[in-house]
Amino acid sequence: MALYMVVHNLPGATTQAVAEAHMKDLQTQDKHGVSYLRYWVNEEEGKIFCLVEAPNAEAANTVHREA
Repeated sequence: MALYMVVHNLPGATTQAVAEAHMKDLQTQDKHGVSYLRYWVNEEEGKIFCLVEAPNAEAANTVHREA
């Protein structure tokens, strides 16, 4: 499987909100063969970075959409 870095530009996103969203990703990932490994939040810049192992980029994005 390949590693992907998903970058989100979400001004106003808080560390707490991202943690809650990440938990939803973890609950959804298995049915798409995806493994979210780690994430980083830069509240000041409004950026979130997600490191994910997935069969393809679309599978990684599908988990985010469904979660």
